[in-house]
Amino acid sequence: MTSAPSSPTAPRAPEDASKTFFGQPRGLANLFSVELWERFSFYGMQGIVLLYMYFEVAEGGLAIDRAVAAGIVGAYGGSVYLFSVLGGWVADRLLGPERTMLGSGVLIMAGHTSLALLPGAWGLATGLILIAVGSGGLKATITNLVGALYARGDTRRDAGFSIFYMGINIGGLLGPLLTGLVFQRFGFHLGFGLAAVGMAIGLAQYLWARRSLPEHVHRVPDPLPREHYPRYLGLAGLAVVVVVVAVLTGLLTAENLSSVVVGAIVVAAVVLFVVLLTSRHLDGDERSRVWSFIPMFVASTAFWALFQQQFTVITIYSDTRLDRVVEGVPLLGTWEVPIPWVQSFNPVFIILLAPVFAALWQRLGDRQPAAPVKFGLGTALMGAAFLVFLPMVGVEGVPVLWVALVMLVATAGELMLSPVGLSLTTKLAPKAFPVLMIALFYLSVALGTALSGFLAAFYSEENEAAYFGILGAVTIGVGVLLLVLSRPITRLMRGVR
Repeated sequence: MTSAPSSPTAPRAPEDASKTFFGQPRGLANLFSVELWERFSFYGMQGIVLLYMYFEVAEGGLAIDRAVAAGIVGAYGGSVYLFSVLGGWVADRLLGPERTMLGSGVLIMAGHTSLALLPGAWGLATGLILIAVGSGGLKATITNLVGALYARGDTRRDAGFSIFYMGINIGGLLGPLLTGLVFQRFGFHLGFGLAAVGMAIGLAQYLWARRSLPEHVHRVPDPLPREHYPRYLGLAGLAVVVVVVAVLTGLLTAENLSSVVVGAIVVAAVVLFVVLLTSRHLDGDERSRVWSFIPMFVASTAFWALFQQQFTVITIYSDTRLDRVVEGVPLLGTWEVPIPWVQSFNPVFIILLAPVFAALWQRLGDRQPAAPVKFGLGTALMGAAFLVFLPMVGVEGVPVLWVALVMLVATAGELMLSPVGLSLTTKLAPKAFPVLMIALFYLSVALGTALSGFLAAFYSEENEAAYFGILGAVTIGVGVLLLVLSRPITRLMRGVR
């Protein structure tokens, strides 16, 4: 990897902490554990929340229309990443990355607790809002904290992010497994309660080991002058009023929520790109690097629009199209696999394959493919995963393992794009906006996630061939186009690979 100029937000790790966690800086162990428990709670809740919305009241659910419920899940998921912009701004201008991450964790735990204890639609809305705001803040800041452990020219960076990403997926594996089992045996609210306990464990261990982080992450990179506080407080209040009025007047409804969130994310992304590209704080190289990220933003959006359907369309598919009954289980006899367990295929494959990819990038060093090539391959693989659904069109009782095959292909694409994207944004980030650049990457995830809910409204068993075939082919096309453009994009990155 070609070295890039170092920045205040990416100092070289001290020598005594450089090889204490799988050859990585010591602070990675703490952040690895925090993210593991946060993902346990997040994916544990995510595994059952769609079912909670559209299951009948007699089954413990809210009896919301299935398409509407899928749209809400997509909108909520998109909002999580949209709020990463807010979290990035708070970290850069008000609290600093470390304190922002800690406060965000508290909000997440409060959200899961609300889902566990508060009944009905109000409990659902309160919980999802708190989790969305908290997760957005945590996502933007924890990625920055991982990036702060490395110098920009440190070839361990991609490997370190891959290890960090493995921690994410250990939590993503255990969360749906345990909350799905608890939900099946004891109901939805105890499942949500288990997610709250997981977040509490993550916060406790972080407080115990937070001193392992570099000193500069406790500082505010670009403090907001105090005389500007009233202006921003007024804007925040106005935003809340606008949302409340939109809900009360019927302009914002459950039915159009996914469309509204998609539009809001598009506007936010455009504004953020304009802010970065026109800022007087950027030099020529930094501005060129921001331009280079635009086509990768588009590819990332296409990738996540399909990948995040594991929480919308694939959850519905698992409930209605899979044969989940297992005969001859010891002590149980005939047993039905919990629906959320299907969501654990992806983290299992991540856990198995992430060390392989991490070792590959570390071994290749400067000879590894440039980021645009990795992005293009990852996007094309995600499109190919959707084409794997096609042989099962019209088949009654699809084998559970067929979804495992779909997720294996999707996971290979994910490992080419997602941890690389996290690493890339820390390298492309301008000195003046270290966290907002990461937030921009998460906006691509936000847009794709919101689209996953929007697109779910077009899915039905009757149109499976067209649905999976068209989306798969279009996404493959986006990936191929990025591969074709990889050399000029790499030149725009000005020494970053």
